[in-house]
Amino acid sequence: MKPLCPPTWQQLLRQNFVHWEKLADFLELTPAQRQEIDSKPRFSLNMPLRLAEKVAKGTLEDPILRQFLPTKQERIVNSSFVADPIGDCASRMSGKLLHKYKDRVLLLCTSACAMHCRFCFRQNFDYELENKAFDQELQLIAEDASIHEVILSGGDPLSLANHVLKDLLMKICKIPHIRRIRFHSRFPIGIPERIDSDFLEIMGGVTCQTWFIVHCNHARELDAEVLAHLKRLQKTGAVLLCQSVLLRGVNDTVETLKELSEKLVDNGIFPYYLHQLDPVTGSAHFEVEVAAGQALIGELTSLLSGYAVPKYVKEIAGQASKTSLF
Repeated sequence: MKPLCPPTWQQLLRQNFVHWEKLADFLELTPAQRQEIDSKPRFSLNMPLRLAEKVAKGTLEDPILRQFLPTKQERIVNSSFVADPIGDCASRMSGKLLHKYKDRVLLLCTSACAMHCRFCFRQNFDYELENKAFDQELQLIAEDASIHEVILSGGDPLSLANHVLKDLLMKICKIPHIRRIRFHSRFPIGIPERIDSDFLEIMGGVTCQTWFIVHCNHARELDAEVLAHLKRLQKTGAVLLCQSVLLRGVNDTVETLKELSEKLVDNGIFPYYLHQLDPVTGSAHFEVEVAAGQALIGELTSLLSGYAVPKYVKEIAGQASKTSLF
């Protein structure tokens, strides 16, 4: 009898929870708890099974669950929270290319993602879905010699098939003035199997320096298998960093942030940014006051080595860079 082949990342993606009733059953939520769920959210539920398996049963307060479960708190209207909080639309050069900062551009590879974070600042973005090619964007990058770095984002760039990613990366590397390619991805946190042998081979063949920013908000997201796949990615020559969002009820204690930073640096991943929440519509219940965030970073600074303390920043639309808050 032949051994069963492990599921592919595409097969695992199809196991995501996309119906709230199934997730509620899996987590053994009570009728009263189910009443708190938004059954018809504006931004759909999408949660990997791996992450759901880490959630404590019978509670809505689990820090992992809070990041993904749509609740009726999202319906609370707050005029300070808007559809495009960081000015993506104003910086759009083409359907898929954003140019906010000197030296670098952001390529929106896809609208697809491995998961839907309730605080996602791009949940309302009008993605260009009709044309799946990147010819116009690559031409714009090639015509501007001041651009030295291309950031692959979305959605999540790892949602693209390997052959599409390979073609895109090779074309970017052929542009003489591009020296760095940066990935922004949450995929390895929910489906680490996405970092498969074919993807590793592609990364090993990229001639530009690659930087890989993984988005992680809580130490429990980093299990042994996730870290093992990220270690394989490091061996291709990619530099690994982590960015997080400061979220009420998820990671707004010094103990939680310290545990996350220590787990990252113990595995050779630099804590990069701790973002103040981008005020996107429906996410006000996640907001932590800046003064509280500054106090947390102050405590972390007294407890950790300098390289283990993330930069506490806020993105303000129209500014030339992230704004430091500490």
